[in-house]
Amino acid sequence: MVFTTHIFLFYFLPLFLLVYFGLPSAWRNLWITVASYVFYGWWEPWFVCLMMFTTVMDFIWGKVITRPGATPIQRKLAVVACVVTNLSFLGFFKYYMFAAESLNRLLVAVGFERFSVMKVVLPIGISFYTFHSLTYIIDLYRGHATPAKSFTDFSAFVALFPDLVAGPIIRYKTLAAQLAARGHTLSRFASGTLIFMVGFAKKILLANPLGGVADAVFNASNPLPLDAWVGVLAYAFQIYFDFCGYSDMAVGLGRMLGFEFLKNFDAPYRADSITEVWRRWHISLSSVLRDYLYFPLGGNRKGPTRTYVNLAVVMLLGGLWHGAKWNFIVWGAYHGLLLGYERWRGKQSLYESFPGPWRIGLTFVLMLFSWVLFRADSLTAAWHYFGSMFGLMPVADTALLLAAGIYTPYRLLILALGAGLVFQPLQAHDWALRPVDWPRVGVALPLFVLSLMTMYSQAFNPFLYFQF
Repeated sequence: MVFTTHIFLFYFLPLFLLVYFGLPSAWRNLWITVASYVFYGWWEPWFVCLMMFTTVMDFIWGKVITRPGATPIQRKLAVVACVVTNLSFLGFFKYYMFAAESLNRLLVAVGFERFSVMKVVLPIGISFYTFHSLTYIIDLYRGHATPAKSFTDFSAFVALFPDLVAGPIIRYKTLAAQLAARGHTLSRFASGTLIFMVGFAKKILLANPLGGVADAVFNASNPLPLDAWVGVLAYAFQIYFDFCGYSDMAVGLGRMLGFEFLKNFDAPYRADSITEVWRRWHISLSSVLRDYLYFPLGGNRKGPTRTYVNLAVVMLLGGLWHGAKWNFIVWGAYHGLLLGYERWRGKQSLYESFPGPWRIGLTFVLMLFSWVLFRADSLTAAWHYFGSMFGLMPVADTALLLAAGIYTPYRLLILALGAGLVFQPLQAHDWALRPVDWPRVGVALPLFVLSLMTMYSQAFNPFLYFQF
């Protein structure tokens, strides 16, 4: 189930809220768990069994780690066993086929025969809820969090449907007190509704039509240079409005239930260096990679060389986390090199002395190059796309047909709106934090109604981060 469907909006959400607010406080976390399992199992019911199994396992490991009288070696063995088990599940479902196919290509290259590869279905959102559980276990081991008071609290945290399948990545210690007791006020519910409406509009009115442009160009054979630049520009806007819109909806739904999630985006395309981009883009993932991988590797405490190695490792693994493709690994390496270079320059870009708008523009171009790697179907396709961007590929006979499809007044208007919105500083998360008033309602409600009408006319409605 996704947020941008009539099933969620007109059936699941109203029924969930009606029961939720009709229950005593002590039963609400259990209802969150049950309803979230229904939400998650809507795609494939057996996915729920995997999540339920890992949730029970992680809750037990948490009890072992925090058991009175547990020795340091027992605690260490417990956390290692838990991390290995969780990562083994994630590795099998997400990376088995990639590893097997890569090994097959290597075997064929040296003269051996291919072996048959078992088809494995990737459970949606497994990367997100695995990270949720791992942060819980590791924080317990470090003494940064207290164990969940009940299994119901912990299962509600893992299964919480607003952020279950596409984040943001939420740490247990930030929600522990709210899981135990949280306030429900009309103003908070109204604020959550407002930010949900804005996120919904981002997804339906901007991300989906921009995705149509991006798909048309990336699926074309050798587009014209201008078309190739427009295609990656559309994708840059699509992935931002898609994921930021989902995060806004998650924050809004959480606020309706009394939870306060941290902001996941902060105008990332206004960043003037790649280092600054990663402080603004997918903030929850950046902070998790920093606190649970970069710092344990040594961070910048063991000399410059080790710092660059740590940055490279973190970004390579961050790229691999996004998906089992060589494109994502190269995408991570690309960002690792840029971050390492800026670290070498004292966290300054090569163009640090340029005026502000130039620094922002050059950083955005570097991001566009990375989005080609992220979006292309393969490294070969990415290489060809780069060639098209710089006029190094023969233009296909269908170039004029592509231009006729992407340069319509409607799509040009959406591109212009996207450009205007991504480079302005006001964020929906901050806008909705202010007290709800009629002017804000007068903006959000018409946008939501327009989005609902548009939703019924769209056949293209993916959430890009569901695949991660």
